[in-house]
Amino acid sequence: QVQLVESGGGLVQAGGSLRLSCAASGRSFSSNPMGWFRRAPGKEREFVATINRSGGSTYYADSVNGRFAISRDNAQNTVYLQMNSLNAEDTAVYYCAARLAIYSRTSSDHREYNYWGQGTQVTVSS
Repeated sequence: QVQLVESGGGLVQAGGSLRLSCAASGRSFSSNPMGWFRRAPGKEREFVATINRSGGSTYYADSVNGRFAISRDNAQNTVYLQMNSLNAEDTAVYYCAARLAIYSRTSSDHREYNYWGQGTQVTVSS
């Protein structure tokens, strides 16, 4: 069974940092473009970051560009999201997602992702 499992969320003070991990199991995701999305209370799901198969190409939402960094370790079948300079607006449930391996492009559109994790809560206190 294919699974994406996020971890690393928690409560952090404004200005702090967290690193989220997304561990894939059931099959290798080394050929899949991966992404992070988030959903804040009362808001729609929002794109955060995406990374291509090799990790050589990344793309970020304007709201996190320069503060967050997405990376991957294909040998460990894991994707990471390093989040720095966190603020209250970053409070959300963060989801890891994978596109099908037949697609080489990254995407900021959640409709183009086929596998999703259950999410991990990030709460930033001001």
